[in-house]
Amino acid sequence: MDTRLFRKISYGVYLVSSIKGDRINAQIANAIIQITASPPQIVLGICKENLTHSFIKESRAFAVSILSQEAPLSLIGKFGFKSGRDVNKFDGVPYLLGENGCPVFQEHTVGYLEGTVTKELDSGTHSLFVGRVTDAKTFNDNDPMTYAFYHEVKRGTTPKTAPTFLETKKEEKEEKTMEKYRCTVCGYIYDPEKGDSDGGIAPGTSFEELPDDWVCPICGAAKDQFEPE
Repeated sequence: MDTRLFRKISYGVYLVSSIKGDRINAQIANAIIQITASPPQIVLGICKENLTHSFIKESRAFAVSILSQEAPLSLIGKFGFKSGRDVNKFDGVPYLLGENGCPVFQEHTVGYLEGTVTKELDSGTHSLFVGRVTDAKTFNDNDPMTYAFYHEVKRGTTPKTAPTFLETKKEEKEEKTMEKYRCTVCGYIYDPEKGDSDGGIAPGTSFEELPDDWVCPICGAAKDQFEPE
């Protein structure tokens, strides 16, 4: 089976948040779709291993902030590759609380919606939460980030807990012209031909020429945590 075809399905990139008592948490997700217009309902696919899953399951409350194309990889890395069990993801990240108490994000987003879970379906590694949308707000008319844009333009990677995670096969790798390096923490690939626009690294900069204090734009891993691709 050619699993690469799954990446041709259209997805977005979202910040999904929830509450549990006086605690808040949020994560990156892409498996979100609208299923009805009246009443407005969406489905969220959330990995059972994630802290946000337990928050949604208990509180039945959620919010979805829709990322814009200009959202930096560092933001996606903080909420997509780190756990709220280990770090405070909200440190240095501005947010507001929605009507249902879940955090929503104004920076690097086009808007948000919030709601309440009405049904839950067990799908093995993930749960599908059906939620009724109770409020929505648009911040701007910027283009939302699609999953394809995240991979093809931002050159982001996918954590193993994501429903769209794919193991990279050797025969699928591109021909090398300059040596690429892979982050051993999150899987991000530094491509010298493309550089790192978010980090101010121009295209054509070899890995060896990167400053010693350069870090992975997704997870923040140090340069010495990379290995040849």
